[in-house]
Amino acid sequence: MSPQLPTVLSFAATDPTGGAGSQADLLTIASLGCHALTVVTAVTVQDTVGVDDFLPLDATWIADQARGVLEDVPVAAFKLGMLGSVEAVTAIAEIVSDYPDVPLILDPVLASGRGDELADEDLIAAMQDLILPQTTLITPNSMEARRLTEDDEDVDEPDLEECANRLLDLGCEYVLITGSHEQTPKVINTLYGPEGVLQILEWDRLPGGYHGSGCTLAAAVAALLAQGLGINDAVKSAQEYTWEALRAGYRIGMGQHIPDRLFWARDGADES
Repeated sequence: MSPQLPTVLSFAATDPTGGAGSQADLLTIASLGCHALTVVTAVTVQDTVGVDDFLPLDATWIADQARGVLEDVPVAAFKLGMLGSVEAVTAIAEIVSDYPDVPLILDPVLASGRGDELADEDLIAAMQDLILPQTTLITPNSMEARRLTEDDEDVDEPDLEECANRLLDLGCEYVLITGSHEQTPKVINTLYGPEGVLQILEWDRLPGGYHGSGCTLAAAVAALLAQGLGINDAVKSAQEYTWEALRAGYRIGMGQHIPDRLFWARDGADES
């Protein structure tokens, strides 16, 4: 018999373009040598330009999907994306609490690349209370980091280090803030832990916009942690993989580019 692949369980919404969400997670996890288990949290109506609508699944359906596979298959990592509703957050938080030794990677999907709202303040509050205290690594972009940590008492917008510290105070073990939305010559991604900054990596900015880059990065970290890498190595390797997938991205519609999560297979074909 062939050796068993590590499994990663993804909670995410569908994306009919295949660029983000559950489909992006599945491709990324498989590309990096793991088996993807997928629990659907919502169904979206979207194209490569933006999200037009979404239908959150009933929390009982989400829980039943997850319990079904978890009672059958050992899971090496959880990856959470768009959660859809407060009820879904509550159900997922209860499920993952039964597996405290399994790393949980959270990509806090709050809006689409176009800016379409995907999470209201009640959902964010539920994530802060129920999911973040169980999170091994959260991977927000700078806009998401600020929204997750905004405080009515703030006079000025907090810097990203302060956002990271607030996320750590909310219970996250590690925080990776990505800098693609910042006005810097290169994209600067910073990994924070209880001791402060653990890693700063700079990446050349690529032309155009990309649909599903955050999903790809978080799913890649989950797959690498599932294979036993430490947090520093997993985060660094996941960024390398994501940057290459973006660099090889392609445009299938009128909107953003889709990351090529199987770039390595096509590179091999070109060489043969």
